[in-house]
Amino acid sequence: MIRQFFLMKLVYFFAMVACLFSFSFTVKQVKIKNGNIDTLLYPEEKNFKNIQQLTNGGDNAEAYWSYDGQYIVFQRTSVKDNVPCDQIFVGKVPKTGESFQYKMISTGKGRTTCAFFTKDNRVLYASTHKGDDNCPPLPDRSKYGNRYIWPIYNSYDIFITGMDGKNLKQLTNTPGYDAEATISADGKQMIFTSTRNGDLDLYVMDLKTGKVNQITTALGYDGGAWFSPDGKKIVWRASRPKGDAEIKEYKELLKEGLVAPTQMEVFVADADGKNAKQITSLGQANWAPNFMPDGRIIFCSNHEYKRGFPFNMYSMTADGLNMQKISRDKGFDAFPMFSPDGKKIIFSSNRNNGGTRDTNIFIADWEE
Repeated sequence: MIRQFFLMKLVYFFAMVACLFSFSFTVKQVKIKNGNIDTLLYPEEKNFKNIQQLTNGGDNAEAYWSYDGQYIVFQRTSVKDNVPCDQIFVGKVPKTGESFQYKMISTGKGRTTCAFFTKDNRVLYASTHKGDDNCPPLPDRSKYGNRYIWPIYNSYDIFITGMDGKNLKQLTNTPGYDAEATISADGKQMIFTSTRNGDLDLYVMDLKTGKVNQITTALGYDGGAWFSPDGKKIVWRASRPKGDAEIKEYKELLKEGLVAPTQMEVFVADADGKNAKQITSLGQANWAPNFMPDGRIIFCSNHEYKRGFPFNMYSMTADGLNMQKISRDKGFDAFPMFSPDGKKIIFSSNRNNGGTRDTNIFIADWEE
């Protein structure tokens, strides 16, 4: 979902389009380091109770629940643990006071992104390993005025594997980028982003038949899509370049396998892409949207901050109204997902990282 936004440490501060020594924290910790507040919970964060930090160090993000609520899957980079670019990990959700144990299930080759559970506890993820065993290079931002530029690697394809990393099967095999996959609540459909027709559009695959339908056609980046709990709607992030200069820049970057994800808004539509509607007009980067259990939408945005960060999480009704600020970290909060029973939320954040750029995974009880 969007979902693929961090490619090394800096990437965690933007899009979309996330090990071996981790611990759980069950009490609030507050300390000052290098002028920054390290805390598990900010006083204004009224919706989070009994917050736990699951990872401690490295870049950990896009953590999502299994259908039974027992496991999470996420992507991780940790140079000190010999994970130089994102790989996919699975761990069982720990009980209070237990440490979080997890293991790599991707190949360890190439770069991965955007993992998601199937209903039978297999795992989808996108990977570049068929193109090259090595981590693909990050773009030279100096060529683009040092702006934030996100690579859309043509070698990304979507794979499915068991929770032990075995029986790997390739689901997409078309020229160009295929990634950012999530699955409908009934487990039958996969929605993902692809450049197979020359633009970054949304597609839906029937997982039983493999049939694929394109459901967006407007020029711009469509990605990070999720189905609603009843499967009738989708929500996603999109850019819509306007004017000759913006359109030219978008197309030129796309030809180079790049996108500038700094201007995105949240859209909703029917599950087949019909009746699409933009529901935010906040400016800057509004992304990582997902449905809440009651049908509202939670998303990530930097619209309050002209410098481009912090990113915080906000909720709104499905028509884009009644927006409420949910999180308050001074760096980055994003990738929210509610547990299947709606009682817990998982998200990624820069909080409590000792003044580093580390991004970690947090779980909290949700309270209205």
